[in-house]
Amino acid sequence: MPRTLACLLLVLAATACAQERPDPGIGHVHGVGVDPADGAVYLAAHYGLFKVTGERGAERVAGRVQDHMGFTVTGPKTFLASGHPGEDTPDAPPNLGLIRTNDAGATWTTVSEEGGADFHALEPAGADLYAFDSVTGRVRASGDGGTTWTQGAAEQVNDLAFSADRLYATTREGLKVSANRGMDFEPVSKAPPLTHVAAAKELTGVDTGGRIHSSGDGGRSWRPAGSLPGPAVAFAAVGENRLLAVTEDGVVHDSGDGGGVFNVLFRPANT
Repeated sequence: MPRTLACLLLVLAATACAQERPDPGIGHVHGVGVDPADGAVYLAAHYGLFKVTGERGAERVAGRVQDHMGFTVTGPKTFLASGHPGEDTPDAPPNLGLIRTNDAGATWTTVSEEGGADFHALEPAGADLYAFDSVTGRVRASGDGGTTWTQGAAEQVNDLAFSADRLYATTREGLKVSANRGMDFEPVSKAPPLTHVAAAKELTGVDTGGRIHSSGDGGRSWRPAGSLPGPAVAFAAVGENRLLAVTEDGVVHDSGDGGGVFNVLFRPANT
């Protein structure tokens, strides 16, 4: 067989394999947010960034398969994320570092720490940005949008929230709070066993069983609200009263009253 023909057949075979590769779906959801430009809900997931289009519809943005571990919306069409590249980019560094999009995920640029940091939690707070880096096991703080970082406390953090000049972190030991930009934390002694926390009208979180709790005094006292049907894997506040929560089955729940009542916003095809 002529060499040129053999090479052509290999290329065609590789192309056919790529075309036959099944869509991996959404996978585990790690983050949720709303684009203020158009009110669209986005899911940051194991197999890409998805825009929710209906109760049964979600579109992978730009067709890009990329693992988003940390995710936050910072402005119209402007998101920050972190995680790992997809299988289509095998030569890329294992960790994305901090990346930013200004076009709702159509394109991304690297801000910092490419190949190094894997930020599992990202929390904007005015001009500051806070993060938890799973590689070093430390909280970090940035005053320039994530270009440069200050190393903070060593904590195993699941989620971060900034409220009333305090940085809150859900950890394996319970909710903790820092008064010095994450340099050190102390326990919030009366807090429920929260897995996620957000700064809504009040400090609001979801516990290990899916129950919503709110505090109007910085965590000194808490009152229960409504419940999710199970534990949350992603949680976000949108304005003062709207909460979004994603449960382990990938269902997105939406509350407009601070967590009293939740309605299903999106349900994956397999549920």
